[in-house]
Amino acid sequence: MTDLRIRAAGPDDLDGVLAFWKTAAEGTSISDDRDGVERLVARDPDALILAERDGELVGTVIAGFDGWRCHLYRLAVRPDRRRQGIASALLAAAEERFVQLGGRRGDAMVLVRNEQGQRAWRAAGYAPEERWRRWVKRLTP
Repeated sequence: MTDLRIRAAGPDDLDGVLAFWKTAAEGTSISDDRDGVERLVARDPDALILAERDGELVGTVIAGFDGWRCHLYRLAVRPDRRRQGIASALLAAAEERFVQLGGRRGDAMVLVRNEQGQRAWRAAGYAPEERWRRWVKRLTP
């Protein structure tokens, strides 16, 4: 898979990433807008990792590190390119980033209904943590 290019997203990539998520990501997020992704890239320019093949976006992952924990979001691969090692390459890049930053454990948010995603995360060595529950409060109307 030497033709796969892994790199951090830049400002010129953001509209393409948002369009990509509409077809490749499972579900939507309150932060799936230009302002949200611009803030992410401005705050942490290496957090949004892209996979490209032949100049085309085929995968993404957000590898966020807050100095305490390593969080993974928006692991998405173009549907017709799945099962080609793209998600594995993205996760390897994310995990390498975390280790370099001093991270000790990565966690991922995976929708309960996303069985295909759960299989991919398990295959990558992740497991559900049943003792924890995500608590959410919307901060904007």
